[in-house]
Parts: sequence; structure tokens; C-alpha cells
Amino acid sequence: MTPARAEIVVDLAAVRHNVATLKAATGVAMMTVVKADGYGHGMAQVAAAARQGGADWLGVATIDEALALRAAGDTGPVLCWLGVPGEDYAAAIDADIDVTAYSVAELDEIRMAVVAVGRPARVQLKVDTGLSRGGAPADRWADVVAEARAGEDARIWTVTGIWSHFACSDEPEHPANEAQERAFRDALAVADEAGLRPEVRHLSNSAGALLRPSARFDLVRCGLASYGLDPAPGHTPDLGLVPAMTVRARLAMVKDVATGTGVSYGHTWVADHPTTVGLVPVGYGDGVPRHASNVAETWVAGKRRPVRGRICMDQFVVDLGGELPPAGQDVVLFGTGRAGEPTAQDWAEACGTISYEIVTRIGGRMTRTYVDQEEPA
Repeated sequence: MTPARAEIVVDLAAVRHNVATLKAATGVAMMTVVKADGYGHGMAQVAAAARQGGADWLGVATIDEALALRAAGDTGPVLCWLGVPGEDYAAAIDADIDVTAYSVAELDEIRMAVVAVGRPARVQLKVDTGLSRGGAPADRWADVVAEARAGEDARIWTVTGIWSHFACSDEPEHPANEAQERAFRDALAVADEAGLRPEVRHLSNSAGALLRPSARFDLVRCGLASYGLDPAPGHTPDLGLVPAMTVRARLAMVKDVATGTGVSYGHTWVADHPTTVGLVPVGYGDGVPRHASNVAETWVAGKRRPVRGRICMDQFVVDLGGELPPAGQDVVLFGTGRAGEPTAQDWAEACGTISYEIVTRIGGRMTRTYVDQEEPA
């Protein structure tokens, strides 16, 4: 079998380990978030691993993603939360998927879908507690709750959850965290007074789950941490989470460059001494950030090797420091960091972004390979 030119290697044992570790650390029900193709790791595969690790729920953004989980064989609780007018709520209801309502208008659409399907819906209500994104604003929350209760009384749906989302949980001292938790408790009180008794109340994402125990409620939603990445660098306790993704390629070519030689488009890097460079056959067409030009590092032949010049669509160049490893030598863009190789967090910091973006955007023409190491730690 011909070795891959470039591949994303996903360790499913690491996902299982991380989910189990997070569930034990938080002590409540666990929703593993697998939206955006499992944060770039492969949604169906990591969802199965998460279930094996103890995930009680799976979370996705869209109905399409939720239906794909059902098509892949998942039968457990699944929540989706991002819809637009005209969504196919009927398909979600028929597949026993929990859908989220932000407004009375969305509840009206869900009601029509229930009539079409002929079975009650499972509905979760989202309140905007301060992120100012999705969710019912505070001045409309009572109306949404009243409509939801009326629908329960009419046996149109069951309200299975009430939830919200932190804006600043990766900054544990930010005052918005306390304000949002207080607003969420106020929203729950309104729902309780109206007679709603949801199965789960949830507010925390990965950072909130680990850094704000008072906000764990009945369930936490862990996305990034499930993949072994740090949701709040500098604040998160070391739980022994293991990065599940390694991105690697093979050198296409190695060559000498003389002093004064410019490298890649625009000659933004010029050699100030004789060196050697290697050609890595991936680029921004494969999700390698162009912002990594001249700032990120890779791992070749046991050493970190800096990117030289601009990242191109299909390729980029690394400085080999005068060494001449053979063409075909492995290049690790990022991985677990155990051997000294860069991590997704290293690339994020180099590019001025977050590790979420690094792992979710990578892919393109790369092959995705799954491994299952018994001892991830």
C-alpha cells in the first residue's frame, strides 16, 4: 500500500479516554459535542468513541449533522441547536432528535412538523444569558416558556432541556460568567414557575465545565476538551487529556539554499546563511493556515523545523538547518507534543487564533486515518 502523501491520524482511544476523564472530573451527565465533523476528527467515528467513553448525549449544530449520526447508527440522545426558518424539523422529530427553540416562531414551526409526523417532539429551550448570539432574549423568555408549557399540555412536545452558553468561560475571572450564571438561574426560575420540568439544565462548555463547578447543573457540554485540547490555556488543570489528532506529511523534496536565496512567494524569507530546506506537500488548500507563514514550526527527523516563506495552496517549505533527511521523511505539523513536536495549540498561538480553528479547518486532500491505541496516556 502506498504511504499517504499527507494524513490526519485520529486516535479513538484518546477520545474515549478524554470523555471518561471529563465525565469523572465533572460528576454530571456528559454531552460530547461532535459538530463540524467532530471538530475535524470525523463525526461518526468520534461519536462512537465518545459513547464508549461514557457520553450520555451527543451535541451538534444542525439537523443535518444529527441525522447523519442516526444514519451512522447512533441511537442515543442527540441535541441540535442551530436552525433557520423552513428547517426540516419533521425529519428530526421522526429520528427522535432533540431540537432547540429560541423563539415562539420556532416553536410554531416545530408544532407544524409534529402534525406532519404524527408524534410528539423533544424540544429544548435556549435562553440568551449574555452571549448575545442564539437564544431567547430575557424580555421574550416568558413568552417562549408560556408557549412551551402550552405545547406540553397539548402533548405536542416534551420540553427535555433548558440551556444557555457562556461567552467568557475561558477567562474564569471575567464578570460575565457570574452574570450569565445568575441570569440562567433566573430563567430556570421562570420555567419552573410555569411548570416546566426539563430532564437536563445545562450552561457549561468545556472551559465552564472544568473551571466553574457551580455552573455544571445536570449536564455539561464538552467539545474541544474531548479531543484533548485545552479550552482555557493557562487556567485549565492538568487532567491528563490526550490530543487525539496528529497531522503529518512526507517530504517531497530536500535541497540546499545559498545565502541570499529567497523562499516562496514574495521572498518574505531570505536565507542569511547557507542551509537546507524541505518541501512539505500540503498548503492552505488543505486547511494549513496561511497565517502560519514564517511563524509556525513542524517536526522532522527529531527536531522542530520552522516554516520559511509563505504557505502556498499546495505546499510550504521548512528549514532543515543544513541537514539532508531523505525525500519521503515524515513531517509532523502538529500532534500530541509528547516527543517534542508542535501541538495544535502551538500552531494556534503562532497564527494568532485558537486551537478550535486549527483542527476544524485542516483536511482538504489529506487522508484521514483512525488508530485505536489501548494506552492513550
